[in-house]
Amino acid sequence: MSAVFSNTFTVPKSAIDVNGHVNNITYLQWCIDIAEKHWFSKAPKELHSNYFWVVLNHFIEYKNPAFEGEELQIETWVTSAEGVKSERHYKIFRKKDGKTMVNAKTLWCFVELKSQKPTRITEEIRNLFL
Repeated sequence: MSAVFSNTFTVPKSAIDVNGHVNNITYLQWCIDIAEKHWFSKAPKELHSNYFWVVLNHFIEYKNPAFEGEELQIETWVTSAEGVKSERHYKIFRKKDGKTMVNAKTLWCFVELKSQKPTRITEEIRNLFL
């Protein structure tokens, strides 16, 4: 497994739905957000200026609800990067007791900005994330 990239945050009021807990789509947005943060934190400017990632599919498993004001940690790591595709995993859990809120994974496709076409993931990129 590659190195884990993580972020800790407090659940804002804006994340809460009519049922009083974090809205399901918000968890997915948090996963996408941390994937982008990880990419921009590791990839040299030349790479993220010429390439981007698009989602091919998401799998998300909701385990427990989270509520406004709770401190959560989100972790992400890349498990594969072959051809034009890369699989990334996520875990969101409550800091105070370690209880998992979400386990998820996304299959991403690497795309060249200029051509807007999928392009092979280079060894340089694999070395950054695996």
